[in-house]
Amino acid sequence: MKTTSITIRAHFSSWLLMALFVCQGAFAQTADNSDPSPLKFPVPQGISNQLFYLQRDPNTNTIICELNVDGNGELNKKEPIKVYWLRYAEKGEKEGLSYIQKKFAYGIQTRDIGNDQYELKFVSYKKFPMYLMRSAEDKKYHVYVTANKKKIQLERIFLRIEGGSFWLPNVKYVELKGLNTANKAQTVERIKV
Repeated sequence: MKTTSITIRAHFSSWLLMALFVCQGAFAQTADNSDPSPLKFPVPQGISNQLFYLQRDPNTNTIICELNVDGNGELNKKEPIKVYWLRYAEKGEKEGLSYIQKKFAYGIQTRDIGNDQYELKFVSYKKFPMYLMRSAEDKKYHVYVTANKKKIQLERIFLRIEGGSFWLPNVKYVELKGLNTANKAQTVERIKV
Protein backbone atom coordinates (compact mmCIF):
# COMPACT_ATOMS: atom_id res chain seq x y z
CA MET A 1 0.00 0.00 0.00
CA LYS A 2 2.83 2.41 0.82
CA THR A 3 4.44 1.78 -2.58
CA THR A 4 1.12 2.49 -4.33
CA SER A 5 0.76 5.79 -2.46
CA ILE A 6 4.31 6.83 -3.42
CA THR A 7 3.66 5.83 -7.05
CA ILE A 8 0.42 7.83 -7.19
CA ARG A 9 2.12 10.90 -5.68
CA ALA A 10 4.98 10.55 -8.20
CA HIS A 11 2.49 10.42 -11.08
CA PHE A 12 0.60 13.46 -9.76
CA SER A 13 3.86 15.35 -9.37
CA SER A 14 5.00 14.33 -12.85
CA TRP A 15 1.72 15.44 -14.40
CA LEU A 16 1.85 18.71 -12.56
CA LEU A 17 5.41 19.33 -13.69
CA MET A 18 4.51 18.44 -17.27
CA ALA A 19 1.44 20.69 -17.24
CA LEU A 20 3.37 23.59 -15.77
CA PHE A 21 6.30 23.07 -18.15
CA VAL A 22 4.01 22.96 -21.16
CA CYS A 23 2.30 26.18 -20.15
CA GLN A 24 4.76 27.97 -17.86
CA GLY A 25 6.43 30.14 -20.46
CA ALA A 26 3.97 29.38 -23.19
CA PHE A 27 2.51 32.84 -23.39
CA ALA A 28 5.68 34.93 -23.27
CA GLN A 29 5.11 37.70 -25.77
CA THR A 30 7.72 36.83 -28.42
CA ALA A 31 6.54 35.91 -31.92
CA ASP A 32 7.96 32.84 -33.70
CA ASN A 33 7.17 32.02 -37.33
CA SER A 34 9.33 28.93 -37.85
CA ASP A 35 8.67 25.22 -38.43
CA PRO A 36 5.01 24.22 -38.46
CA SER A 37 4.20 20.79 -37.08
CA PRO A 38 4.88 17.87 -39.44
CA LEU A 39 1.51 16.35 -38.49
CA LYS A 40 -1.71 17.06 -40.37
CA PHE A 41 -4.30 17.92 -37.76
CA PRO A 42 -8.03 17.42 -38.32
CA VAL A 43 -10.44 20.28 -37.75
CA PRO A 44 -13.28 19.25 -35.42
CA GLN A 45 -16.62 19.27 -37.25
CA GLY A 46 -20.28 19.19 -36.22
CA ILE A 47 -19.92 20.37 -32.61
CA SER A 48 -22.68 22.95 -32.37
CA ASN A 49 -21.54 24.63 -29.15
CA GLN A 50 -17.77 24.39 -29.68
CA LEU A 51 -15.95 27.46 -28.39
CA PHE A 52 -12.35 26.48 -29.24
CA TYR A 53 -10.09 23.47 -29.38
CA LEU A 54 -6.55 22.65 -28.33
CA GLN A 55 -4.10 20.48 -30.29
CA ARG A 56 -0.48 19.59 -29.68
CA ASP A 57 2.28 17.38 -30.92
CA PRO A 58 2.99 14.45 -30.81
CA ASN A 59 -0.47 13.20 -31.93
CA THR A 60 -3.75 14.43 -33.38
CA ASN A 61 -5.93 13.84 -30.31
CA THR A 62 -7.79 17.09 -29.65
CA ILE A 63 -9.18 18.82 -26.56
CA ILE A 64 -12.62 20.32 -27.21
CA CYS A 65 -13.92 23.24 -25.13
CA GLU A 66 -17.67 23.43 -25.59
CA LEU A 67 -20.34 25.74 -24.21
CA ASN A 68 -22.30 23.82 -21.57
CA VAL A 69 -26.01 24.41 -22.17
CA ASP A 70 -29.14 22.56 -21.07
CA GLY A 71 -31.89 21.17 -23.32
CA ASN A 72 -33.41 24.65 -23.67
CA GLY A 73 -30.12 26.20 -24.77
CA GLU A 74 -29.61 27.97 -21.43
CA LEU A 75 -26.06 28.30 -20.13
CA ASN A 76 -25.07 26.22 -17.10
CA LYS A 77 -23.80 29.09 -14.97
CA LYS A 78 -22.03 26.84 -12.44
CA GLU A 79 -20.09 25.01 -15.15
CA PRO A 80 -20.26 27.02 -18.40
CA ILE A 81 -17.56 24.99 -20.21
CA LYS A 82 -17.37 21.27 -20.99
CA VAL A 83 -13.86 19.98 -21.74
CA TYR A 84 -13.23 16.59 -23.35
CA TRP A 85 -11.07 14.70 -25.85
CA LEU A 86 -11.76 13.80 -29.45
CA ARG A 87 -9.41 10.84 -29.80
CA TYR A 88 -8.63 11.08 -33.52
CA ALA A 89 -5.74 8.65 -33.05
CA GLU A 90 -8.33 6.14 -31.75
CA LYS A 91 -11.05 6.45 -34.44
CA GLY A 92 -12.36 9.84 -33.31
CA GLU A 93 -13.90 8.61 -30.06
CA LYS A 94 -15.18 11.21 -27.59
CA GLU A 95 -13.67 10.74 -24.11
CA GLY A 96 -13.77 12.70 -20.88
CA LEU A 97 -10.62 14.03 -19.27
CA SER A 98 -9.01 11.80 -16.67
CA TYR A 99 -8.92 13.04 -13.10
CA ILE A 100 -5.24 14.00 -13.44
CA GLN A 101 -5.80 15.80 -16.76
CA LYS A 102 -8.77 17.70 -15.29
CA LYS A 103 -6.98 18.71 -12.08
CA PHE A 104 -3.45 19.39 -13.37
CA ALA A 105 -3.39 20.01 -17.13
CA TYR A 106 -6.45 20.66 -19.33
CA GLY A 107 -9.20 21.42 -16.84
CA ILE A 108 -10.61 24.94 -16.91
CA GLN A 109 -11.49 26.98 -13.84
CA THR A 110 -14.32 29.46 -14.30
CA ARG A 111 -15.25 32.57 -12.36
CA ASP A 112 -18.44 34.55 -12.90
CA ILE A 113 -17.37 38.20 -13.28
CA GLY A 114 -20.89 39.55 -13.80
CA ASN A 115 -22.90 40.78 -16.79
CA ASP A 116 -23.09 37.23 -18.19
CA GLN A 117 -19.27 37.08 -18.48
CA TYR A 118 -16.82 34.50 -17.13
CA GLU A 119 -13.08 34.45 -16.61
CA LEU A 120 -11.54 31.13 -17.68
CA LYS A 121 -8.11 29.75 -16.80
CA PHE A 122 -6.44 26.45 -17.54
CA VAL A 123 -5.59 24.78 -14.22
CA SER A 124 -2.02 24.30 -15.47
CA TYR A 125 -1.42 27.99 -16.18
CA LYS A 126 -3.48 30.52 -14.27
CA LYS A 127 -1.61 33.58 -15.55
CA PHE A 128 -3.32 33.44 -18.97
CA PRO A 129 -6.95 34.55 -18.59
CA MET A 130 -9.55 33.89 -21.26
CA TYR A 131 -13.01 35.43 -21.19
CA LEU A 132 -16.33 33.82 -22.08
CA MET A 133 -18.90 36.42 -23.11
CA ARG A 134 -21.66 37.12 -25.59
CA SER A 135 -20.73 38.88 -28.78
CA ALA A 136 -22.59 42.11 -29.46
CA GLU A 137 -22.71 41.16 -33.16
CA ASP A 138 -24.12 37.62 -33.21
CA LYS A 139 -25.41 37.38 -29.59
CA LYS A 140 -23.56 34.05 -29.16
CA TYR A 141 -20.98 33.13 -26.55
CA HIS A 142 -17.32 33.18 -27.60
CA VAL A 143 -13.99 32.99 -25.80
CA TYR A 144 -11.66 35.99 -26.07
CA VAL A 145 -7.94 36.29 -25.33
CA THR A 146 -5.31 38.99 -25.70
CA ALA A 147 -2.00 38.07 -27.34
CA ASN A 148 0.68 40.35 -28.74
CA LYS A 149 -1.61 43.31 -27.95
CA LYS A 150 -4.46 41.92 -30.09
CA LYS A 151 -7.88 40.88 -28.80
CA ILE A 152 -8.77 37.57 -30.44
CA GLN A 153 -12.02 35.62 -30.59
CA LEU A 154 -10.35 32.27 -29.97
CA GLU A 155 -10.87 29.26 -32.27
CA ARG A 156 -7.76 27.11 -31.72
CA ILE A 157 -4.74 26.76 -29.44
CA PHE A 158 -1.79 24.72 -30.71
CA LEU A 159 1.29 23.66 -28.74
CA ARG A 160 4.31 22.78 -30.91
CA ILE A 161 6.36 20.17 -29.09
CA GLU A 162 9.77 19.03 -30.35
CA GLY A 163 11.35 16.25 -28.35
CA GLY A 164 11.74 16.14 -24.63
CA SER A 165 10.02 13.35 -22.76
CA PHE A 166 6.43 12.45 -22.01
CA TRP A 167 6.71 14.11 -18.58
CA LEU A 168 8.87 17.05 -19.72
CA PRO A 169 8.12 17.93 -23.34
CA ASN A 170 10.14 20.60 -25.15
CA VAL A 171 7.48 23.18 -26.10
CA LYS A 172 8.77 25.33 -28.95
CA TYR A 173 5.80 27.69 -29.30
CA VAL A 174 2.11 28.25 -28.70
CA GLU A 175 -0.12 29.34 -31.55
CA LEU A 176 -3.44 31.12 -31.06
CA LYS A 177 -5.85 31.24 -34.00
CA GLY A 178 -9.09 33.18 -34.28
CA LEU A 179 -10.68 36.45 -35.34
CA ASN A 180 -8.97 39.75 -34.61
CA THR A 181 -11.81 41.69 -32.97
CA ALA A 182 -10.45 45.03 -34.27
CA ASN A 183 -10.89 44.19 -37.97
CA LYS A 184 -12.71 40.79 -38.03
CA ALA A 185 -9.81 39.25 -39.99
CA GLN A 186 -8.52 35.73 -39.33
CA THR A 187 -5.32 35.95 -37.32
CA VAL A 188 -2.67 33.58 -36.04
CA GLU A 189 -0.47 34.73 -33.19
CA ARG A 190 2.51 32.51 -32.55
CA ILE A 191 4.26 32.97 -29.23
CA LYS A 192 7.74 31.56 -28.70
CA VAL A 193 8.38 29.68 -25.50
